[in-house]
Amino acid sequence: MARLRRDTHTAYSESAALRLRAAWLYYNQGLTQKDVAEKIGVSRTTVIRMLDEALKRSEVQIWINEGVADCVELAVRLEKAYGLDEAVVVPAADSAEATAKGVGLALGQFLTEAIPDDCTIGVGWGRTLTASLASFRPARRERVKVVSLLGGVVEAHHINPIEYTWRLASQLGAECYLFLAPLLVDSRETKRSLIEKCGLKTLFELAENMDIAVVSCGDIGPRSSSLSRDFIARHELEELIAAGCVCDTMCNFLDAEGHTIDHPIRHRVMSIDLDTVKKARHIVLVSGGAHRAPAIRATIRRVGCNTLITDEGAALAMLRLAEASAAA
Repeated sequence: MARLRRDTHTAYSESAALRLRAAWLYYNQGLTQKDVAEKIGVSRTTVIRMLDEALKRSEVQIWINEGVADCVELAVRLEKAYGLDEAVVVPAADSAEATAKGVGLALGQFLTEAIPDDCTIGVGWGRTLTASLASFRPARRERVKVVSLLGGVVEAHHINPIEYTWRLASQLGAECYLFLAPLLVDSRETKRSLIEKCGLKTLFELAENMDIAVVSCGDIGPRSSSLSRDFIARHELEELIAAGCVCDTMCNFLDAEGHTIDHPIRHRVMSIDLDTVKKARHIVLVSGGAHRAPAIRATIRRVGCNTLITDEGAALAMLRLAEASAAA
């Protein structure tokens, strides 16, 4: 799956981020204009215009040599190490909140220009995805469906899963399909009943044919801020960790190699199965923070990834993991 094309979206194609990426690939990596166009998903004419604009703005001389190149280089290395179509790396921040905001803003800019007409997009929810709304400024789209991929919570504070899906759909002028169920239920039977008898089956059917899936992941451990941490019992969390869990992806619990942890809680989670998410034509994975590198790696191994949006800390840690795996 090639990266999502954005040559028809002038605002993003002429933005500093994509322009600097084109300049880096052309001047530092030695790619031809045609190769750059194919790699970043725009036309060769657009590349020529961006390179000319970068020279006029002195960006090649100043910006690439003074720090922006670090993020671009990390992105290129991640693409190679993990077989990604595209990586977007933002500068490291001083706190988890700032990291979520920075990565989320990059996601919002990406989605602004990457969602086409005639598209079904599935979304999770969480702190980073919510932060994307601040920079999400899309044009109105035709025949777009936005589908929530997992249940929510009764008591919502700063993160409201229903609001995220609804606002995303509203700004696109899209049809909105909400996952109106708790994130966790009491039994496998309750889950089956809600899906088959309470109108949720439509969500699962739409998810089978997603064009874009936007998911995030969190780590499991002492520093964890994953969305499941506040919704599962402490003894269940301890059992998951003891079983080798390092990752929470849409409240699906994975070990370091991306295998689903065999724990009873998996049958009580109200979410689209990761095997279904894996079928999406383009998977966007969004998460940041060095401590989440094992979780990001596990998620890539489980469902794959076309576009990864992360920060410098996670990128560096992921590259170390890739090097260690290659040396083993």
